[in-house]
Amino acid sequence: MKRRVAIVGAGQSGMQLALGLQRAGHEVTVYSNRTGQEIFDGPVMSSQCMFETALQTERELALDGWADECPIVEGIGMVVRSPEGSKAIEWSARLDGPAQSVDQRLKIPAWMAEFEQRGGRLLLQDVGLAELEACAATHELVVVASGKGEISQLFERDAERSPFDQPQRALALTYVKGMKPAQPYARVCFNLIPGVGEYFVFPALTTTGPCEIMVFEGVPGGPMDCWADVKTPLEHLARSKWILDTFLPWEAERCGDITLTDDNGILVGRFAPTVRKPVATLPSGLEVLGLADAVVLNDPITGQGSNNAAKAADIYLKRILEHGDAPFDAAWMQQTFDRYWEGYARWATDWTNSLLAPPKPHVQKLLQSATHMPAVASTLVNGFDDPRVFAPWWFDAAEADRFLEGRAREAAADRFDRRDFRKALGQFTTGVTVITTRGIDGRRVGMTANSFSSVSLDPPLVLWSLARQAPSVADFTGASHFAINVLAAHQHHLSRQFSTPQPDKFGGVDCCDGTAGVPLLNGVIARFICRNVRQYDGGDHLIFIGEVERYDRFDGEPLVFHSGYYQVTTRHPECVQ
Repeated sequence: MKRRVAIVGAGQSGMQLALGLQRAGHEVTVYSNRTGQEIFDGPVMSSQCMFETALQTERELALDGWADECPIVEGIGMVVRSPEGSKAIEWSARLDGPAQSVDQRLKIPAWMAEFEQRGGRLLLQDVGLAELEACAATHELVVVASGKGEISQLFERDAERSPFDQPQRALALTYVKGMKPAQPYARVCFNLIPGVGEYFVFPALTTTGPCEIMVFEGVPGGPMDCWADVKTPLEHLARSKWILDTFLPWEAERCGDITLTDDNGILVGRFAPTVRKPVATLPSGLEVLGLADAVVLNDPITGQGSNNAAKAADIYLKRILEHGDAPFDAAWMQQTFDRYWEGYARWATDWTNSLLAPPKPHVQKLLQSATHMPAVASTLVNGFDDPRVFAPWWFDAAEADRFLEGRAREAAADRFDRRDFRKALGQFTTGVTVITTRGIDGRRVGMTANSFSSVSLDPPLVLWSLARQAPSVADFTGASHFAINVLAAHQHHLSRQFSTPQPDKFGGVDCCDGTAGVPLLNGVIARFICRNVRQYDGGDHLIFIGEVERYDRFDGEPLVFHSGYYQVTTRHPECVQ
């Protein structure tokens, strides 16, 4: 069924969602307060370094038109400056998949043109409360993807999720050419100056070709909060150089011949990181849904802004397509945001906010350990692509020690590159399951696994494996029964939810109870309720053998996993002999 959807805001999230809905055959209207040409000719809007899984959401919609032209970012490096001005900490590691940064002045006008060429309706006007009321009255769903202006204030600040009510950094961007490239590979060069601020720089593609984007984050009132008296682009460039000369001479060495990409390649500002409640009720009683920056606005210190936007658009798109012809009521809106929050945004927000405070001793220990433990450096670097990996060890001293101990054991046992070995294993395509049981204290326990396999038909035996260090080891080894829930193609969000540490992984999950109170997920394509027969040593994993006592089989397409991504299956064409 064709749905009528309006999207207010033509940025990364708004246009990505609009093009995805349009591709699926829905009738979409986008409201923008600027034309594509005005955006192209205007000032830069962000630094937008996007990591692999966010880029994948663009590839799935064939929106990655700059993939071959844009410089790649192969890794991330970290330097912590000492009080004396030298490098107290220095390390770098490669990303599992390269990142890229395409100036939104290039991307957004091209997406707007593509949207109109496909028959989309693009309205050029400011949208205030009156316009939003009219829009909500004529569309089945209104999504607000603009984090600025009058309508952004419709969304109530969520005080529990917003620890700051003031800006935490004075922000500045400088787009330049002529910088000496980082060696030995292109990377984000992140510099932490305790008590002063942060500076990071990385390759990108702008309106005038390849460039480097310099990002300055100054502690308010400190020496890097120094942009108020800057009046011209050349003064902005000079102030950028002054900061590097003063605090980061190793970065200044790369900048002897830099020039601005263009007079609009600069930006200065500040804002308070804020999470807002996702559903706003208009005076008429109609409801609208907030998206990306409109409801989750993070400081750019971790480079998560465009990644948040892309992943939010992807989750909202899939939620709309799953919804069929049912009404988009407030409950559905809240559940859609909850899927985004629990599946990604919560972890990105907590991690980002933690970096705005002076690093705690255990965080300093983690950063220091990365200098001599490549596995730690790799985990930290790839956390930029998926911040969920930071929980719980980034936030808890005891967990940080356990994390470091585990990485040390892995390093001692490694016979070959662990990351490359994991990639090779990932070439074997698997289904995705959620294994569930009931803890001895009555808690529902669940975790994502793709290690499921059949063992025997007589007796009916299956197996799966669990890391020895997993928090749920005691729950599964002590349980009389467990269930294997085989996920359907539309349940990728459950795979993410049950693979992420959180107090209640079953929040919002449709399930019922089976034998011994074992939770059974609904909407799956198969369920196997098993007696917990025995466990075997599997190195750093335990192998669980279960005897199937009951099973349920349902129609549907499977969720599959290959080479680090969720995939869809297609029937192989029959060969004619």
